[in-house]
Amino acid sequence: MTTAVVVVDVQNDFCEGGSLAVAGGVEVARGITARLSDGGFEHAVATRDHHIDPGPHFSATPDYVDTWPQHCVVGTSGVALHPDLETTHLDAVFDKGEYAAAYSGFEAISGGTPLADWLRERGVDRVEIMGIATDHCVRATALDAARLGFTTVVRLDLTAGVARPTVDAALQALQDAGIELIGAPIVRT
Repeated sequence: MTTAVVVVDVQNDFCEGGSLAVAGGVEVARGITARLSDGGFEHAVATRDHHIDPGPHFSATPDYVDTWPQHCVVGTSGVALHPDLETTHLDAVFDKGEYAAAYSGFEAISGGTPLADWLRERGVDRVEIMGIATDHCVRATALDAARLGFTTVVRLDLTAGVARPTVDAALQALQDAGIELIGAPIVRT
């Protein structure tokens, strides 16, 4: 099998000190850097929220389900990949959510190419997914990967989740989709 590591949204705004921080985000960035250094894959990519004007995705009174405080706005430091995530092993970075909400990395593009097309062009048939947040963008990315026919593994030990109830629901959805889960996510709520 040809494997690609997919690093989901390990960005400044989703790590401690960011505008929509997830506890354990910095730890995840460091753990992913170690994973990337270990090798054992053919390709590695990252996704990132890349908001210009995502419409009702942002709200002054967010419900934290469909609406959120401003985060990962293009032109701010919050949109950048976290400095503890070593990027030298990444082949490409895929942006999503410029003008609408986007949770799945498979909604992202790099140089005009969608993530699924990029992976298929390189013969990838297995993806190893990790990043932030277990219960939102990691979940959506993994479910789309499985739906699109990729053998899908989620490295829960390299994810951070927002809240125990939504992480538990995400884990059930991933298991129901036949996705292999490795380790336990960081959840500090």
